[in-house]
Amino acid sequence: MEFVEPRPTSKGPADRFNGDVWFDVIVAGQEPSRLCANMVRFAPGARTAWHHHAVGQTLHVVAGTALVGTRDGVVFEARPGQTVTCPPGEEHWHGATEENFMQHIALWDAIAPDDDRDEITWLEHVTDEQYNAPRTRTH
Repeated sequence: MEFVEPRPTSKGPADRFNGDVWFDVIVAGQEPSRLCANMVRFAPGARTAWHHHAVGQTLHVVAGTALVGTRDGVVFEARPGQTVTCPPGEEHWHGATEENFMQHIALWDAIAPDDDRDEITWLEHVTDEQYNAPRTRTH
């Protein structure tokens, strides 16, 4: 058994996030496991840029209301305790509502060292029009 020393909180870089986002690395995909997990906190209105993961991503909402958008224009709302899975290669974004902070645990698998795919591919920023699209509530 090993107790891992926590790393300092990091601010999300402006080329990957709109608004203020902070994350704490929980686990960083060290062999033999490739599991990566971050606790991510979004200020009101903050969101990721469009991106996709080579082997998918899972988001578990801890606090606030998470917005998760897909390229077909749908923006889902997810509440604390809900888990959202994004399949491999699906372009998506996630963030907080304009009114409240949001916190989720982001989980994904790191790519094996001999795999030439990018683990996460970052794309353009989400426009205000995309962010403000009508929202679909989950059950």
